[in-house]
Amino acid sequence: MNISDCSELLCESLDNNSGFFFRKGTLLEEGKTLFQAYEVWDTPQFGKLFRLDGYFMTSERDEFFYHENMVHPALVTHPDPKAVLIIGGGDGGSAEEVFKHPSIERIVLVELDKGVIDLARRFFGSIHRGSLDDPRMEILIEDGLKYVREIGPGRGDKFDIVVLDLTDPIGPAAELYTPRFMADCKALLNSGGMFVLHIGSPVFEPGRVSGLMKSLESVFHHVAPYFAYVPLYGTLWGMACASDLRDPRLMDRIKVDEIVRDRSLQDLQYYNGSVHEAGFALPEYIKKILSA
Repeated sequence: MNISDCSELLCESLDNNSGFFFRKGTLLEEGKTLFQAYEVWDTPQFGKLFRLDGYFMTSERDEFFYHENMVHPALVTHPDPKAVLIIGGGDGGSAEEVFKHPSIERIVLVELDKGVIDLARRFFGSIHRGSLDDPRMEILIEDGLKYVREIGPGRGDKFDIVVLDLTDPIGPAAELYTPRFMADCKALLNSGGMFVLHIGSPVFEPGRVSGLMKSLESVFHHVAPYFAYVPLYGTLWGMACASDLRDPRLMDRIKVDEIVRDRSLQDLQYYNGSVHEAGFALPEYIKKILSA
């Protein structure tokens, strides 16, 4: 492949020394919402692809690497998940995975940027698959901080699972990754509830991964990190489940596969019992990062 013409490439840095790229294809739309610049591309590698402020967010061909791993380890571990809070997640991909579980009665999706939801409805139906318009879905265009600290408690909202499906912890989003915010989310959980978020790349952001793990461990009794390669992010990516009562590491592959069958979870492209069990097996270099 000739990469001498970088004008034909979409590039993103991983740190000050590294980065990655994909060939552009066709620009379908670009512009600015009230909060951020966006681009929607139709690319040779990933089909329709979404970027915010120059960062890759999701694509129609690889979204399952991220969304299935974000959602199913926690929901399969919980014996009867009914109510789920998603902070962010305006593309609808996490909600679509949550709705695969037949016990789900309610999702509250709190998205700051209405423009993201509008773009998802127009361009990314293959990702949200109608979840944004499911009658069990309540969409609030609101600051996640305000919802978690004021609106949710004021309404008496409680959840079995809280998912932080956010941009990276930089700029305005940084406050949503603090121990205080994690504790505020914990206060919205029912007994036995679980909290899920992504923690970044152990290869290129070891300090971030270590710091977020320490924050989680200061709030929750059980904190279970796991890792999967996400093609659109160009690297191994970390996520974590946290709870005071439930630990997904205790779910072996046989039990997970049994739950997948019993719940008739459809259209899974990544997640299964063996993947669940393996995801929580940590390489030695990651153990060192987490213990630093």
